[in-house]
Amino acid sequence: MAAALALGRRNAGHTWPNPAVGTVIVRTDGPTPRVVAHGWTDVGGRPHAEVRALAAAGEAAKGATCYVSLEPCAHYGRTGPCSSALIEAGVGRVVSALDDPNPLVFGRGLKRIEAAGIPVTSGVLSEDARRAHAGHIRKMLDGRPHVRLKLAISDDGMIGRTSEGQVKISGPEAWARTHLLRTTTDAVLVGIGTVVADNPELTCRLPGLLHRSPVRVVLDPSARLPLDSRLMQTIDIAPVWVVVAPDAPKPRMEALAERGAVVIPRLIRPGGELDLHDVLRGLSDRGLTTMLVEGGARVARSFLDADFVDEAILYRAPMRIGTGGIPALGGLDVDAVFDRPRFDLLRERLVGVDRMTHFWRAT
Repeated sequence: MAAALALGRRNAGHTWPNPAVGTVIVRTDGPTPRVVAHGWTDVGGRPHAEVRALAAAGEAAKGATCYVSLEPCAHYGRTGPCSSALIEAGVGRVVSALDDPNPLVFGRGLKRIEAAGIPVTSGVLSEDARRAHAGHIRKMLDGRPHVRLKLAISDDGMIGRTSEGQVKISGPEAWARTHLLRTTTDAVLVGIGTVVADNPELTCRLPGLLHRSPVRVVLDPSARLPLDSRLMQTIDIAPVWVVVAPDAPKPRMEALAERGAVVIPRLIRPGGELDLHDVLRGLSDRGLTTMLVEGGARVARSFLDADFVDEAILYRAPMRIGTGGIPALGGLDVDAVFDRPRFDLLRERLVGVDRMTHFWRAT
């Protein structure tokens, strides 16, 4: 099952709106167990992992054990259900990590397989599977993407310096890990203030991975995104979605749309800020299941204040910004924010010279 989960991660961030599932088919009729095929959900969500693995296994699937990181689907979409494909292939046993929370599935896939006389085991490495499929679960249960917050913080708790644009804080190893994280997330989100101040590209610039860049989302109530920004200049590499207020200037919205951006009007709160609940619901309706919030301080705090942060990855650099620094969370104590009972610490390690701490919403 660990291998199935690892296989599913190969296309994480690129299968939305479907989950990134992995499958391993094993025969046990020899002196030792033997893997005869494996598969993972293809880019765009089709074919599913089970279908790819069965096609690779051919006749060897008959009587074999199929390990799958999420319950096989039970409904008809663009293709038939994977549960039916497993039954037709004559597999001898199905082992699932997690029941699918999709109301069109939720136990029906495994029940259909059991009804065909095939033994079923469920719940193997279920906690690992819940994290691997956190985006799918959040979308099904709450109608929004799973939100990851990433922060690079100086030793004195700053993320930049006022009026100096982008300030390099993290070392090269942390930088590389951030770009790799972008490739495994459906979308990366920033506020218009970060775009105006830093003019980021938000693509993945690791060698050979530019094509794995995520959707770039900008919270921009007044549709101020400059047409000559790096985001708009690289729109042929990765999509740009601009979330605006319903009353944003129509000429600005039309200009962005003409250049290829997807303009998404969402509700505004009484203070003039975008309603994050409505924003997340709108992004989920468009298929997104995971989102990486990268900046800036105001956006990060707004997601925390609204209790929408499900996962946080912090890089603390051994440098001080000093006078003129921009506090990471608008003055909030970072250590106090990411502490129990609100978050659990998953892991902590050195990444180059930076200390990385990885937090997960406590259950």
